[in-house]
Amino acid sequence: MKPILEIRNLNSFYHQGGGAFSKKRTVQVLKNVNVTLGQGEVLGLVGESGSGKSTLAKSILGMTEYQGEIVHHSRRPQMVFQDPYSSLNPAFSIRRIVEEPLRIFGKYPAAEIRRRAEEMLCDVGLDPEFHDRKPGQLSGGQRQRVSIAAAMIVRPKLVILDEAVSALDVTIQDQILDLLMKLRREFDLSYLFISHDLNVIYQCCDRVIVMQKGEIVEENTVDGIFDHPVHPYTKQLLRAAE
Repeated sequence: MKPILEIRNLNSFYHQGGGAFSKKRTVQVLKNVNVTLGQGEVLGLVGESGSGKSTLAKSILGMTEYQGEIVHHSRRPQMVFQDPYSSLNPAFSIRRIVEEPLRIFGKYPAAEIRRRAEEMLCDVGLDPEFHDRKPGQLSGGQRQRVSIAAAMIVRPKLVILDEAVSALDVTIQDQILDLLMKLRREFDLSYLFISHDLNVIYQCCDRVIVMQKGEIVEENTVDGIFDHPVHPYTKQLLRAAE
C-alpha cells in the first residue's frame, strides 16, 4: 500500500510553569513516534486523555512545534473536530462556511465556488433547503455534516477525525460513520481516526495504534488488537470498554 503519510522519530515538548521564583519545566508529550498511513486506509488512534493523540494530530497539520520528520504524500490534509458548533462560524450560512476554504484558496470564480459547495453539502446529506441556514439552526448531527463538507471541499486525500462522532448520540453516530465510509470510497480517502470509543474504532478502522504517555505501545490490524492484544495497557483499554 502506497503511503500517504510517514512520521519518523517524532518528539514534542511543552514548557510548564516558570515565574519569579521558579524555572520553566520541559515536559515531553510525544516520544519517538513512528507512523505510516497508507492511501485509502483508516488508521485508528486510541489512548486515554493526555496520551498525546491530539498533539500528534496538530503536529501532522503543522499547528504545533515538533522534532522529527513528517512526510506528506498529498496536499492540504484536513481535520474534523469533536465539537462542530465551536468550529463553525455562527454568523455564516452553512453554504458560506463550506465555500470559505475555496475562497481562501483563491483559485475559483464565485459561480464555481457556489456550485461546488452546494454539491458537497448534498453529498453529505444536506439538501438545498438547509443551505441558507446558520449553524444554530441545525442539529448536532447536521452541524457535523457541515464540518465534514468543509473539510472535503478542497478534495484532500488525508482527513484527521479527532473524536468526530463522540459528541453525538448512538443513532446519529452510526449515520455519520456511514457517511464517512461512503466518502472514503467515493474520494479514495485516508483517515486518521482518533477516538476513545473502541466500538467506533472496531467498526471503521483497518489498523489501530495504541498510545500511552506519548509513546506507541502497540500497533496491529483491528482484529489483531481486539482478538489478540499484547501490551497490558491495550488489554486494560479493552476491559474498560466491555
